[in-house]
Amino acid sequence: MEINVKEWLNGKAEVFLKDIGIKKGDVILDFGCGTGPYTIPAAKVVSKKGKVYAMDKDIESINKLMEMAKTKGLKNIIPLHTKSEELKINLESESIDTVLLYDVLHYMGALERKRIYEEIYRILKTGSLLSVYPKHHKYDEPLGNLSDMELDDVIGEINSRYFYLQRKFYKKLLHNGNYNRGYILNFRKK
Repeated sequence: MEINVKEWLNGKAEVFLKDIGIKKGDVILDFGCGTGPYTIPAAKVVSKKGKVYAMDKDIESINKLMEMAKTKGLKNIIPLHTKSEELKINLESESIDTVLLYDVLHYMGALERKRIYEEIYRILKTGSLLSVYPKHHKYDEPLGNLSDMELDDVIGEINSRYFYLQRKFYKKLLHNGNYNRGYILNFRKK
């Protein structure tokens, strides 16, 4: 597990993020960032010209992430601590180029997901990217609120919220410290 994380953070994740469409100078929101397996490499990809907002309800995870960012000399990560019941994203409207919504949807009920999609729609620039890793749906280690939803159900739910599916990838990525294969869904704001 430790080897996978190191390998991921030392190059593989940057390649992954560039493949999904993140580029130098972008402003990113990593929603539910945890300890930063996507935040750290995203900060490297966007470089000093961009920035990454790291949002999570677990302050200990954010503190670990910020400590790691400090050791790597990354100064373009901005922590956003939120309460779990709070469904407001404290960022300006149309200020974000990409939102990463990776491995978090299964924690939310249908109403919470609807409200989060609306908030993401509000903060994304027109035509910008919402990249979703819907882990734990019906055919991918079912768990939580996605356990009865097929991948097409997740796509339909997000499409109904003013987004459209641009591209679907099946990629190798990090999940809970181990490599995993899963679908990445890239949506664009209408």
